[in-house]
Amino acid sequence: MPQAYAANDKCPLDGVRVLDLSRLVAGNLLTHVLADMGADVIKIEPPEGDALRAWQLDGVAVQWKVYARNKRSIVIDLKSEPDREIFRELVASADMLVENFRPGVLDRLGFSLPQLHEIQPGLVVIRISGWGQTGPDRNKPGFGTLVEAFSGFAHKNGFPDRPPLLPNLGLADSIAGLYGASAALVALREVEVRGGKGQEIDLSLLEPILSVLGADQAVYRVTGKVPGRTGNRTPLTAPRNIYETSDQKFVALSASTPDMAQRLMRAIGRPDMCDDPRFATNQKRVENVEALDAIIGDFIGARTLAANLEFFEAEQITAGPIYDASEVAMDPHVIARGSVVEMADDEVGSLPMHCVVPRFSATPGAIRRPAPALDEHRAELLEELRARREQR
Repeated sequence: MPQAYAANDKCPLDGVRVLDLSRLVAGNLLTHVLADMGADVIKIEPPEGDALRAWQLDGVAVQWKVYARNKRSIVIDLKSEPDREIFRELVASADMLVENFRPGVLDRLGFSLPQLHEIQPGLVVIRISGWGQTGPDRNKPGFGTLVEAFSGFAHKNGFPDRPPLLPNLGLADSIAGLYGASAALVALREVEVRGGKGQEIDLSLLEPILSVLGADQAVYRVTGKVPGRTGNRTPLTAPRNIYETSDQKFVALSASTPDMAQRLMRAIGRPDMCDDPRFATNQKRVENVEALDAIIGDFIGARTLAANLEFFEAEQITAGPIYDASEVAMDPHVIARGSVVEMADDEVGSLPMHCVVPRFSATPGAIRRPAPALDEHRAELLEELRARREQR
């Protein structure tokens, strides 16, 4: 597995400074994306540290080590006047600030948007909250779990004969973090290219996941039916499912275009299905999906995973294995591309983690340093601020 560190002469966001006051997933993922692309992300942590540090498995804060790479840490108590002065100096040097306090908390601490812009007029402020900065629910607790339930995601996730299913990862937070990274760069372009002023970005966890759910509201309006749980199937196209092999492994298969569906039916020795009224069109395949899946399932179930994969690759059918985390990192394609890299770590020796995403041809991002210890860069940052004061 390739080593994570890369020494690039230039990264896309070199020279951009981001102050990260956020906690847990959404903000850390947002600034993780920026840090991987070269931004100088300064984690401003309370004395107890970012709560993500407490999410540990076997005593190791794995999530923190992944999402805090390339960042620097300083502890600042925003209720302490000496620390507040340090914070003001950091704001004056920054391009972006990310926070996920409840709406109004930072204002009450004396750092409202007008006050921040008095210090740094071009500052882009990204405010992350569960429900947004406005509306009747603005002050309600807003962890991603509640948003995944409220948004309709859990209602349609899972199997029809079982209860709604929450994701086992921070889905709402992650979607919001990715939206937030792109929004922050759009706002920064307004400042840097157009000469505009800094502005506030109101980033709720709710609206990004609603956008990913896409047409659900429109589907309800048009059909009068609420999108429900369909397991591994989709109501839009068939076949699309997972199928068990003879050696108790699983194949994921999606033949979501007419050409692919017909190629599949011919490949498994059933060209007659192409003219069968039950399977001749996508809509009919969706309506008769039980019979369709039974035929495909019998074909796949009679062969091992390896035999199925070899067969479908030769026939150019869009099918692949269901991997677990240990298998992903060992796949030849993942190894060849360096999609998973090995990150040196003082605590456990090294840790595998995803590479910098996405890949730039001329100015790629880089993994330059591991996740910081709490307050690790205090002396370094204070020295930078001192040097900046002397230059003014």
